[in-house]
Amino acid sequence: MLNIVLVEPEIPQNAGNIARTCACTGARLHLVEPMGFRPTERNLKRAGCDYWDAVDIVRWPCAEAFLEAHGADELHLFTGRAVRGYREVAYGPDAFLLFGRESRGLDDALIDRFAESCVRIPMREGARSLNLSNAVAIAAYEVLAQQGFPGLS
Repeated sequence: MLNIVLVEPEIPQNAGNIARTCACTGARLHLVEPMGFRPTERNLKRAGCDYWDAVDIVRWPCAEAFLEAHGADELHLFTGRAVRGYREVAYGPDAFLLFGRESRGLDDALIDRFAESCVRIPMREGARSLNLSNAVAIAAYEVLAQQGFPGLS
């Protein structure tokens, strides 16, 4: 199963859009705290997402707790600091795609620790970043395309 990991997401609308992508693709969504919002029913409704019940969500108290459980698994960290493009990687069926917070991405220490697992989505020079939910969708569909869109019609 494809795993989408949001490390300290800040904007509930992005998390809602990503949850919708996970619901439509069958991906599991991992939310790593602290988050910039509380995932209350009110906040989720405000995010405009009616898909939360259709998503397998795993919550983690911090990045280290997530890494203790999955640090040896197939991780792909999405960062503008990477040299290798996201399409240059062969993704396994149980890959974990990690994305950082909207304001500053993944922590440098995490990027340095998993430097060989970092990938980037190409953009025009001078562009700061894509919207988080767009980046997740691009990455998720690349993984699924490589696998022949298992379970999707």
